[in-house]
Amino acid sequence: MISDKIAQLLNEQITKEQYAAQYYLSMSAWFFAQDLDGIANYFRVQSKEELMHADKMFDFLNDVGAEIVIGEIAKPPHEFMSHIEVFEKALEHEKTVTRSIFNIVKNANDEGDFATVSFLQWFINEQVEEEANASQLVTKIKMVHTNPSALYLFDQELSQRVFTADPAN
Repeated sequence: MISDKIAQLLNEQITKEQYAAQYYLSMSAWFFAQDLDGIANYFRVQSKEELMHADKMFDFLNDVGAEIVIGEIAKPPHEFMSHIEVFEKALEHEKTVTRSIFNIVKNANDEGDFATVSFLQWFINEQVEEEANASQLVTKIKMVHTNPSALYLFDQELSQRVFTADPAN
């Protein structure tokens, strides 16, 4: 059994992951409106991954017998100034998620809650990958955003991303 404090932090993280899914879906819609369907696809897949993260936490709380409390999800922004801004906001958001997960791990460590620490190791590894990918995409969009041919190729590259459920599930 995990403490009420850790359960609360994980419940809050579920809400944050669900918000992230909505945020990325909003970014996807913005790119669809720009006729950049490949980039829109990238963010739509990202949205699905965030929901999978929320589901993993939901299942963990259920497995350890903790109360699951679904929080209110704020409305994400839907208007953006530029392609670059969207990717920079995505990177910024991933860094926020990383800090939040680290906070849960720190609290679980302080309590000697090794089950939660072990469970969250997957998320730590995932966030390293998420931040690296987001950072690379910021660099790429900055290189191509004023070159229509390069932006087209970037859009085509991101159209190849597909959602795959986590094999560790």
